[in-house]
Amino acid sequence: MGSSKAEVEVSYDVSNEFFRLWLDERMNYTCAVYESPEQSLEAAQLNKLRILSDFAKAGPGKKVLDIGCGWGAALEYVATTRGVTRAVGVTLSTAQAAEVNARKIPGVEVVGGDFRTFATAERFDSLISICMIDHLCSPEEARQGKAIDIYRAYFKKAWELTSKGAWFGLQTILRNRTPRMTPWGGLPGGTKKELEDIYFVTREIFPGGLNPRLEDIIQAANPYWEVMQVNTRREHYQRTTAEWLRRLKLNEKTIRSTWGDKVFDDYDRYLSTCVNAFDKHYSSLAQYELRRID
Repeated sequence: MGSSKAEVEVSYDVSNEFFRLWLDERMNYTCAVYESPEQSLEAAQLNKLRILSDFAKAGPGKKVLDIGCGWGAALEYVATTRGVTRAVGVTLSTAQAAEVNARKIPGVEVVGGDFRTFATAERFDSLISICMIDHLCSPEEARQGKAIDIYRAYFKKAWELTSKGAWFGLQTILRNRTPRMTPWGGLPGGTKKELEDIYFVTREIFPGGLNPRLEDIIQAANPYWEVMQVNTRREHYQRTTAEWLRRLKLNEKTIRSTWGDKVFDDYDRYLSTCVNAFDKHYSSLAQYELRRID
């Protein structure tokens, strides 16, 4: 089940112009990788794209598939910096697909649809997927013990769409622990407000989805993909969301007058919740270099 098309459009189709106000110029809506304290969000997002493109071994002569391509930042990156002449993206968001295709990036095509039912005779050499997997498993399915099977089906589908020798640059948000009212395992307890805020984000901003746990990803990748390396980026995502929040607040007047008070208040709460969640280790992020098992 996971996130339906309607639920994904709740998350991403507020307005392209709304997101453009507080994301970077390429509209990366995922964790950046900072290499110095003074580095800008724009430069850090390019670092992220470089790392994942390296993991995917994207280069001349390679066909690239971006699973959950968003507004096309990774597709544009491989097409303009890596000599890739064929790059396909898949997204459930109508607004995102229209935005990317309207830019007419040479060699880039975006398909609007569900990756789980995406069908093509084409086979790809390099895969990239950036924080899409959190839309695959709902909280209800996780409680029913279905998460591993759902993630494994995703990795199987990715394997089926690739050629022998393929590589995969994957990035996922992670669910680390849930705030508890009392200390747990030597860690300090959380607050009722933290629980309410996390519930709000899950239900109102990203309905139908759930961040996976790191061990779920490692387990589900087998027997289709060999995990070559994993890098966690919790502090980087805290800094990324803090910068998004700063930019959102700088545009408060415009957002309230154009999209209404509720949109601003909801996204202010959402981004503030993210900053706190990464600080408290409730959430994290990982990047994986995966090699196809042939």
